[in-house]
Amino acid sequence: MTKLENPVLMAVIGAAQGLRGEVRVKTFTADPMALGEYGNLRSADGRVFEILDLREAKNVVVVRFRGVNDRNAAEALNGLELFIERDALPDEELDEDEFYYADLEGLEVHDGEGNHYGAVTGVYDFGAGDLLELKGPGKRPVLIPFSEAAVLEIDLEGGKILIDPIAAGLKDEDDAKPYGAGPKGKPPRDDS
Repeated sequence: MTKLENPVLMAVIGAAQGLRGEVRVKTFTADPMALGEYGNLRSADGRVFEILDLREAKNVVVVRFRGVNDRNAAEALNGLELFIERDALPDEELDEDEFYYADLEGLEVHDGEGNHYGAVTGVYDFGAGDLLELKGPGKRPVLIPFSEAAVLEIDLEGGKILIDPIAAGLKDEDDAKPYGAGPKGKPPRDDS
């Protein structure tokens, strides 16, 4: 059981479905039925899960994994996250303005004036559109919209994102200080 080097979360196992070992699975793929196209899935502890059967259900897919043959075994998997290696994701199918969430995490965020806002620590969608979570040294995490107005440029090779801090909600139009800056634009002290 080898652990993944660069894991990408693909799904989370939910409740058992029926008596034959099937489980309800929430997928993070654009097409939930595409989960079976990525090959074997792995848990964080290295266990391998091979999909034998997959069918759509309301808001989830129902999956039968090899070796999970009864309700008790299915119930033991509730809440388990399933991953694949980042290299298994097909880059050639992405449009120019499409990105995998995993590729955005860790990118440094700056504005056109060179102000640093931290790095992307997560990408979320709570139903009203994608949000980037930024965290910098001595700063609390902040969410900004992942929109064309707020995110002007993404440079994966350079490890940077260029943002418009006003559109991102990090600066007011009247405010000359960037997010997290103390008096006269200096970073706040961290007394912890």
